[in-house]
Amino acid sequence: MGRKRDLPLIESVEITGIGAEGRAVARVDNMVLFVPGMVPGDVADIRVKRKRRRYYEGEMVRLISPSSDRVVPRCSHFGICGGCKWQHMDYSLQLKHKAGQVFETLNRIGGASLTEPPSIAAAPSTYYYRNKLEYTFSSRRWLTREEIDSGQLFDGPGALGFHIPGYFDKVLDITECHLQSEPSDRIRNGLREYAVREGLTFYDQVRHEGYLRNLIIRTTSTGEVMVILVTGYDDDMLAGGVKGYLERKFPQITSLYHVINDKLNDTIGDRDLHLWSGSSFITEEIDGLSFRISPKAFFQTNSLQAAELYDTVRDFADLRGHELVYDLYCGTGTISCYIARHAGRVVGIEYLEEAVADARVNVSLNAIGNVSFITGDMKDVMSDALFDNSGHPEVIITDPPRAGMHRSVVEAILRAAPRKIVYVSCNPATQARDISLLSDRYEVSGVKAVDMFPQTHHIESVVSLVRVD
Repeated sequence: MGRKRDLPLIESVEITGIGAEGRAVARVDNMVLFVPGMVPGDVADIRVKRKRRRYYEGEMVRLISPSSDRVVPRCSHFGICGGCKWQHMDYSLQLKHKAGQVFETLNRIGGASLTEPPSIAAAPSTYYYRNKLEYTFSSRRWLTREEIDSGQLFDGPGALGFHIPGYFDKVLDITECHLQSEPSDRIRNGLREYAVREGLTFYDQVRHEGYLRNLIIRTTSTGEVMVILVTGYDDDMLAGGVKGYLERKFPQITSLYHVINDKLNDTIGDRDLHLWSGSSFITEEIDGLSFRISPKAFFQTNSLQAAELYDTVRDFADLRGHELVYDLYCGTGTISCYIARHAGRVVGIEYLEEAVADARVNVSLNAIGNVSFITGDMKDVMSDALFDNSGHPEVIITDPPRAGMHRSVVEAILRAAPRKIVYVSCNPATQARDISLLSDRYEVSGVKAVDMFPQTHHIESVVSLVRVD
């Protein structure tokens, strides 16, 4: 206890930049000080919460002088909810720091020789841009400081919202979210009211008991709505009540699913999905192409900005109409379909069978005849046998998950020796790591950042690499 009391209060600290994970940065006594929830240009009194060997972690006690780039957050949950941590920062400054993040990471980790930050494509909409949100039911509701100070008793069934950062079992009860357009808020709030009225139990993440567990809402720009309700166990009577309520109250739901998840974790990739009503899929349209999305399939969460991302990929690939292209981690085949008209032949590779099934449907929907797909774990599929059977690609497009590519996949790409690689990533750090592994034979020829996630520090980075002969 004494050590905590000894932590200093540092007065009149000026925030000078943005560091790892989007945290604000200052320098005090030749030490880096990380402070969440602040904006470069802010001057504030900071309480040091933790002393590390090379840096401090602190929290703002008093804002003395706000930055000219500080704006009023739109959401009432800002500062408590773990999402949208940059709502208080002017959007132009968000873009500047995101481009700077890509620049610094590619140079420091990837060994690139960029002389200036890359261009960045601003999002057409900075709010209501997500087409998918996942909410959690929890019997352990997070109480805000205002609720605690009010002296009232809050002994309701729990919360329906987002996890508090750092607490797997604590969920903030969300009444509004500005990331997804309606009817998302109405469905979430309506289902909560129904559950409370009917006495349905909310899931307890510690005891692993309770009925209502997760709520997933997917929407499209064409107005279709998919709702997936995850429960902790099967109960025909309870399920029938929820199903009937959602169908009566929200006729705009075009696809309604139920999933029973009795595991210790929230993933449903290995669970059976039961179609309660409506279509088994929803359909998104991008640049004249139609894409069918099933419940488990990955799809870019920002449909409005996806066209900008895919245009960048197509431009970086510099296709002439005859090339064999490999599209790694192709998901539902969006990039494969998008570039097919500019390539000779496209081979998409994806491990999730449901996504590949959607991809094949998407090819058929769009009357595309030069795309095929292979299902399997990327590190197993990418082999010399693949190159012998399907051909050596002239261009490889890769869009891996945040963890980046397995080293064996990188080695297989080097053996395939395509003329060009276009690397798409939502994690510039792992992208830079993989680019460093490719650097003996490839050099960076182009970089562009695409902002798919306004109000957050996350950024999509697209890098073109050309073979050095």
